[in-house]
Amino acid sequence: MRSGTFKETIGEQIDLTDSWHVRGWAIALVVALVVVPFHLNAFYLSLLTLMAITMVGALGLNVLTGWTGLISLGQAGFMILGAYAYAIPTALYGWDPLVGLLLAGVVPALASLVVGVPSLRLTGLYLAITTLAFAFIVNHLILDFDWLTRGARGIFVNRPEILGVSFQDDAAFALLCIGFAAAALLATLNIRRSRIGRAFVAIRDNDTAARVMGVNLHAYKLFAFVTSSFIVGMAGALYGIFLSFVTVDGFPFLLSIEALAILIVGGVGSALGAVLGTIFVVLIPEVASVLFGLLGDEFARSLSTGAHELKSMLYGVVIIVFLRFQPHGLVGLWRDVKRAWVNWPLRY
Repeated sequence: MRSGTFKETIGEQIDLTDSWHVRGWAIALVVALVVVPFHLNAFYLSLLTLMAITMVGALGLNVLTGWTGLISLGQAGFMILGAYAYAIPTALYGWDPLVGLLLAGVVPALASLVVGVPSLRLTGLYLAITTLAFAFIVNHLILDFDWLTRGARGIFVNRPEILGVSFQDDAAFALLCIGFAAAALLATLNIRRSRIGRAFVAIRDNDTAARVMGVNLHAYKLFAFVTSSFIVGMAGALYGIFLSFVTVDGFPFLLSIEALAILIVGGVGSALGAVLGTIFVVLIPEVASVLFGLLGDEFARSLSTGAHELKSMLYGVVIIVFLRFQPHGLVGLWRDVKRAWVNWPLRY
């Protein structure tokens, strides 16, 4: 393992990685993700698909909260906008799924300006409450505009066929979601390395210093809202397809808490943290289910009847534990392990 490195050119500085080992492992991971869905049973395949969809939403929120420091509790609102922006034209009017997916990103991005412009002077708790109110307003508008959204009845959504390729099969749809997750990861990594990404981080660290350095706070905050909402809207469309039924009840407020839990567990401000946090948080209910099953039938029945409440409790416990004992998340833990390994046996 290398103990240090330095950059000689701008190309090396902005390259995602200069390690052939990392590139080799990345290629192996891509190959595994392409092959594995065709060898999993229905349960594990649905779990993998849910991980990929959740990862897209977490990466989108990471742009706004992790990099720009703007706390949002409106994740569920932007997701449901993306879901309906896809479902209405494709399921009700027969539009091409590619157009529906594009609208799933564009509609939440435009809606983010509605909450973004009034929130330019808000930070912290006030901004969080504003985005939370936006999510509730979206839910009520969807229920009220029954002629367009079918209100509480919801909209049935079929798996798409894109460019002649059908994604009706569970394995094929899982590959589609994995592809979107990979695209979101590469997009956010490249945004972070750009001038725009550096401006986001400058605003998060000290907005006054960023303004003095020439960063247009209003423009970059709005761009962060738009970029984040576009990615989150795509996640909402994929989640609606995954559920096969788009309705307000399918996008509860718990999704917003789950997204924040993912960032805290993985490591706020890190794309790798969003990936690790997604895997950890999505697997928590499954691990709890196994543990409750080992404790007896009574505990298993309590889990089945109170699954929603248990998930809320587990998210709260995980957030508290990580904030108290590992505030930098799983990424911070991984860096500590690497540092200890590199410095061994001289770490002390």
